[in-house]
Amino acid sequence: MPPSVRPIADPALTPRMTDARAPMLREIEILDEYGARRRIHIPAERPLTVFVDKREIVTLMTLGASPEMLVLGYLRNQRLVPDLAAVESITVDWDVGAAAVRTREGIADIEQRTARRVVTTGCGQGTVFGDLMDQVGALRLPGPELARIRQGTLAGLLEVIRQQDSIHRKAGSVHGCALFRGTELLCFVEDVGRHNAIDTIAGWMWLHGVDGADKVFYTTGRLTSEMVMKAAHMGVPIVVSRNGVTHMGHELATRLGMTLFGRAANKHFLCYCGAERFDSEPLPEPASVRVVAGG
Repeated sequence: MPPSVRPIADPALTPRMTDARAPMLREIEILDEYGARRRIHIPAERPLTVFVDKREIVTLMTLGASPEMLVLGYLRNQRLVPDLAAVESITVDWDVGAAAVRTREGIADIEQRTARRVVTTGCGQGTVFGDLMDQVGALRLPGPELARIRQGTLAGLLEVIRQQDSIHRKAGSVHGCALFRGTELLCFVEDVGRHNAIDTIAGWMWLHGVDGADKVFYTTGRLTSEMVMKAAHMGVPIVVSRNGVTHMGHELATRLGMTLFGRAANKHFLCYCGAERFDSEPLPEPASVRVVAGG
């Protein structure tokens, strides 16, 4: 936990949790195009079935870097529990590939609330429950006067990500998500799907009482409606992606007054919406290339 993150206000209301981390890489032998056999690392994807008060909710495909935070963030982003104090414990057992969540008072109407699932465009088939989009009107994010980002800060943030040691560099095949305050990296998570990575960060924020109003969320994945919605539920108004944005993601972010940056790498970016939060510091136009006849 970074020293800038405040401790939990009331430890008595903090869920009891295991620390069941699993190895994130596996070594295998491959045959390459030159006929050479060699050993490489690949991400260690594994299933984690979540049970809430002994009721099976969902199976998540994950690397298992921080499964308790993933489950906590999933509960938060699905709005299955009202607050942190509602969760008594989260126990992860990799021998059976299960996470057992115990709540203090149960979840009212859990059968009806989890009956309507929507399989999203997320890697590994992210899942949201059908009534979440109906909650968008209740979300309130800080205005442009309170939450802003300078172009220089955006460039600095992207440089921090570029230098981050990652599973992707070693093995590929994963998505990364990060939470920033300015150019300070607060939390970085990689998983087989961007939904798992954002849910893990949401759980980390919830557990440590981190507010999203002055933060920036970064993802390597595309900005679909469900990714935008999860960032909004986390209270983060500025989202940056190395990838692009879908029509529904753009529409939802515009409706919520969020700022979306896509195709962001090095000093390049596209601001898709929410430019009123952005303090532009334009780069000089590249010199045009003159074509000399006969050259």
